[in-house]
Amino acid sequence: DAALWEEAEKASKILEKHAVRILENIEYDLGGGGVYPFLYFITRYMEPDCIVETGVAAGFSSYSFLSAIKTNGRGRLYSSDFPYFRIPNPESYIGVVVEESLKDNWILYVDGDEVNLPKIARSVNKIDIFHYDSDKSYSGRKFAISVVDKLLSSNGVILIDDIQDNSYFYDYIEKNNPNEWYIFEFQGKYIGMIGKLTRRCT
Repeated sequence: DAALWEEAEKASKILEKHAVRILENIEYDLGGGGVYPFLYFITRYMEPDCIVETGVAAGFSSYSFLSAIKTNGRGRLYSSDFPYFRIPNPESYIGVVVEESLKDNWILYVDGDEVNLPKIARSVNKIDIFHYDSDKSYSGRKFAISVVDKLLSSNGVILIDDIQDNSYFYDYIEKNNPNEWYIFEFQGKYIGMIGKLTRRCT
């Protein structure tokens, strides 16, 4: 859908300009932004009811999901993060670029994935999009996928950032042999996707 991708690029430019204004006044490095143009695109394309993400940081991915949810007029985002305790008042920086007007459909948990993901799993019936961008370790990824895998909807997709860090994505593909999987490059890093993009999650 070329027109929808163009919309995603425009939305991402708006996000980038907004984020620069916010982050230039913050002296701390809050981490990268993830593959946010694609996150906006798949949310608009799939029109999901439930998105779960790990790793909020400044909130580029959260902003993209929530902006697309608002445009769709449906859906909710559940986010898992853990504050950077090396900086003062760390919780105030989680999702700092997310505008107040987008937060109506956002539920944020800040106790770390091992606590947050089981809580989220008990709160939802199914997950249409799962975006993993927190603990980069093999064990962290394995734990997260074990929690959400059984909750994926019939057309659900899994996205894992920075798959070049270890062999988890490769091992998952080898073990589970999913029908469709893809690898994307974004800003010098690699994102793995498991599942097929389909219109309107069911």
